[in-house]
Amino acid sequence: MPIDRDVPVIEAQFVSLDDRFNGLDGDFVVERIHTGARKSEGPVWFPAGCYLVWSDIPNSRLLRWDETTDAVGVFREDSGYANGNTIDRQGRLLTCEQGNRRVTRTEHDGSITVLADAYKGRRLNSPNDVAVRHDGTIWFTDPPYGIAGDYEGNAGEQEQDGQYVFRLDPSTGDLTVVADDFVRPNGLAFSPDEQRLYIADTRQEPSHIRAFDVLADGSLAGGAIHATCDHGRFDGLRVDTEGRIWAAAWDGVHCFAPDGDLIGKLLLPESVANLAFGGPKRNLLFITAGRSVYCLRVTFNGALYPPAAPSV
Repeated sequence: MPIDRDVPVIEAQFVSLDDRFNGLDGDFVVERIHTGARKSEGPVWFPAGCYLVWSDIPNSRLLRWDETTDAVGVFREDSGYANGNTIDRQGRLLTCEQGNRRVTRTEHDGSITVLADAYKGRRLNSPNDVAVRHDGTIWFTDPPYGIAGDYEGNAGEQEQDGQYVFRLDPSTGDLTVVADDFVRPNGLAFSPDEQRLYIADTRQEPSHIRAFDVLADGSLAGGAIHATCDHGRFDGLRVDTEGRIWAAAWDGVHCFAPDGDLIGKLLLPESVANLAFGGPKRNLLFITAGRSVYCLRVTFNGALYPPAAPSV
C-alpha cells in the first residue's frame, strides 16, 4: 500500500484468524503521527510527561512526540545509533546504543550513565532491545546488527563468542548471560506475571518467538519455539494484560494467544519494527514502522511496563 504523505490517517485493518481475536480492535483509522525518519524503532511511552520517544536508527537520533501539543521534535542528537528503549521503575530512559555497543540510562537531569558495555573484558556486540523486571533487573539482547556495517551503527569486529541475552543488576553491575543459543536475539517481553520471557529470534527460518520460564534465581529454563512468523521476520514484542503477545512483523502487528496460536493481525503499509502501549489506561498502541510512527486507541490494554512489585 503506497503512503500518501498528505493523508494523516489510514483505514484500520484488523484481520481475525480465530474467534479469540473477536473484539480485539479499536479506532476505525490509524493515525500517522510522524513520517520522515529513515528507520523508526524502539518506542517508549513516558506516562509522567505524556510523550513518546523513539529511535531513528540510521540518523542516530531519538525523536519525541508530545501528546498535549502533537508536536514532534528531536529528543537527542547523536544517540549512538540507538535502537530499543524502555523506562525503569524510576521513570528513567534505558537505551540500547548499537553504535556505541552499550546500554545506557538517562538520568532525570539529562546526564547519561553507562550501565553495560562489556562482558568478561570484551566489548558487547550491539545491544538491540531491552526490558525491565519488577526487581529492577535489566534484560537485553545483543546481536551484531550495529557492527555489521555503517548503516545503523559502526562497522567493527565482534568480540563476544555468541549472540547472547543478558540480565543486568544495576545495583551491583553484575552482567549475566541467561541465553546463549540464539542466531539473532531481538525483541523481548515478559508475561504479565513475569513467569515467562518471550524472545524473538529474527534470523531463524522461519523467524520465531521462544518462550522461557523465569526461575526464582533469575535464570531461564525451557526455550521452546512458541510462535512462528508467516510474513517476513519478527522484531519487537509487547504483551497485553491477558497475556497475548503482539509481535512486529513485515505486514503489520501479529497477535498470538498465550498458547502461541496466531489469532489475528493489524495490517500496516510499512514493515513494523516495534510497538509500545501508552496513555493513562495503556490502550494507545504506538507502532514504529519504516519511516513512520502510527497510533490508534484499541480495545485491549498493555501489561504494566515496567511491572509493579508483586504483592506480599
